[in-house]
Amino acid sequence: MIKVLFVCLGNICRSPMAEAVFKDLAEKNGLQEQIKTDSAGIGGWHIGSPPHEGTQEILRRKGISFEGMLARQVCEQDLADFDYVIAMDAENIGHLRSMAGFKKAPRLGRLLDYVKESDAADVPDPYYTGNFNEVYQLVESGCRNLLESIRKEQNL
Repeated sequence: MIKVLFVCLGNICRSPMAEAVFKDLAEKNGLQEQIKTDSAGIGGWHIGSPPHEGTQEILRRKGISFEGMLARQVCEQDLADFDYVIAMDAENIGHLRSMAGFKKAPRLGRLLDYVKESDAADVPDPYYTGNFNEVYQLVESGCRNLLESIRKEQNL
């Protein structure tokens, strides 16, 4: 089982969107038995909360389930439990690298590292920008390319 964790600041906008999109793509590609997907936030402000209404709205429009998703905070154990830990921006990746320290860490990267045609390095936080459509486009593209990369690396 390959385990993928998406991480953003509060785990209510970007990372749950990525979790839902990636899970949907894995299912559509018949990989739901080989890939487990989750999400978490750097901060604990929203623990137990469902995804932000803006994230819910766009996922509903796209026919992507977010059922049962509740925010949680990333912990050190996640770095041992997940094969891929994918952050939404440089601040998130910095926090994760600090958390990992010198211990063996999973593949840490930013989602947009997988989108070669993008000029952006970070997925902007729609909690502050309000632009959930832009975020969805970036997340969807990143998730497609990440899935393709995982399929090649893991021979799926």
